[in-house]
Amino acid sequence: MPEHVHLMITEPVNGNPSTVLQVLKQQVSRTLRRRRKKPAAGQLTLPFGRSMAEAPAFWQRRFYDFNVWSEKILEKLDYMHRNPVKRRLVVHPKDWPWSSWSHYATGAAGLIRIDSLRAEVRTTKQEAGKRQPPHP
Repeated sequence: MPEHVHLMITEPVNGNPSTVLQVLKQQVSRTLRRRRKKPAAGQLTLPFGRSMAEAPAFWQRRFYDFNVWSEKILEKLDYMHRNPVKRRLVVHPKDWPWSSWSHYATGAAGLIRIDSLRAEVRTTKQEAGKRQPPHP
């Protein structure tokens, strides 16, 4: 989404999700602030052409988080995949370049690395019986 990100992570072995997100947000902000090139067609325009003092914060101070239990993993993943379609940014989830939809549907690599939930998805499918298709 142009103004928010969906991210599903597992509990890290060391640390906690807040620390993981803090590091992720710092690395993304630093990388984007270093870029001063004109964005290519289709890329998001970010306010980092200005000095650090003038630029607004890229991230909100806090993130919205909640636990997803095994029986809800597919529901939340489908929600994440449908979000750009619902917002009318794309026609199909496969068209959103930052989506994991293609990874789960076809195994294709995308712009971001996905640590697959295949084992969890398989277990959830077996528990839930027949699953609804991921796109209406």
